[in-house]
Amino acid sequence: MDILFQQLFNALTIGSVYSLVALGLTLVYGILHIPNFAHGALYMVGGYITLLFMESMGLHYWLAILISIIVVGLLGVVMERLVFHPLRNAPPIHDKIAAIGVLLFLEALVQLVWGAEYRRMLSPYDIVVDFLGLTVTAQRLLIIGTAILAMILLHLFLKKTITGSAIIAMSQNREGAFLVGINANKVAVITFFISGALAAFASSIASPINLVFPGMGHLVILKAFVIIIIGGMGSIPGAIIGGYILGFSESLSATFISNDYKDLIAFLLLVAILTIKPKGLFVKGARS
Repeated sequence: MDILFQQLFNALTIGSVYSLVALGLTLVYGILHIPNFAHGALYMVGGYITLLFMESMGLHYWLAILISIIVVGLLGVVMERLVFHPLRNAPPIHDKIAAIGVLLFLEALVQLVWGAEYRRMLSPYDIVVDFLGLTVTAQRLLIIGTAILAMILLHLFLKKTITGSAIIAMSQNREGAFLVGINANKVAVITFFISGALAAFASSIASPINLVFPGMGHLVILKAFVIIIIGGMGSIPGAIIGGYILGFSESLSATFISNDYKDLIAFLLLVAILTIKPKGLFVKGARS
């Protein structure tokens, strides 16, 4: 029974990271209809930026994370302005190709600057604590708590602010939003900033329990796409709940089946859910 509760706790940790990454991805897709394959590269760059400011400049963990959020958020804005905005009237395949190009460029750039070796990020919370009878690291508790806090803050921003309302209006009806005078360029820039910031925050809190390396965004972005397809393309609740569904599925399958197959579970889950609900679990609010 202890093993079960331990794995459930690990599932909350993994699911929190998945949900944050999927949230940024589904925001961009739901509002701008861009499947941003370069989102995994933003996740990877976020980890490296945090590591850079901690190791080279000796900044505190949280200050390094804050700088990483701002830098990667602005990188998302630059990506939107220089790559996706000029392609807004191009055939849909063009933005997909452009996103893959950005992904490859950022990975090559990171390898050029930092090399291809695996690196460890030290956290001031890398200590073991007893929590509800479980032996866990403080970093995992921090991941769960801060991820949930970030989701609540994003929800309040979208629901309680004028800018957030404009973003939701764009996701629900683009033509209607244009008719009432919503600035599409401003919404696109803010959306990409939030998407990059979420990716940077997710990688910064997850890196101390994993490692930092150029390919760290590959599997994460694949699973983020699985999550937003399961939850419903463009659905914010679907991205959050889908992330936790995947986290629990992986963690429990690693315990009761085999750790070798845990990554396969994501794609089996995708097939199973799409067979039952082809449009995803949270079709309401998703792109039609």
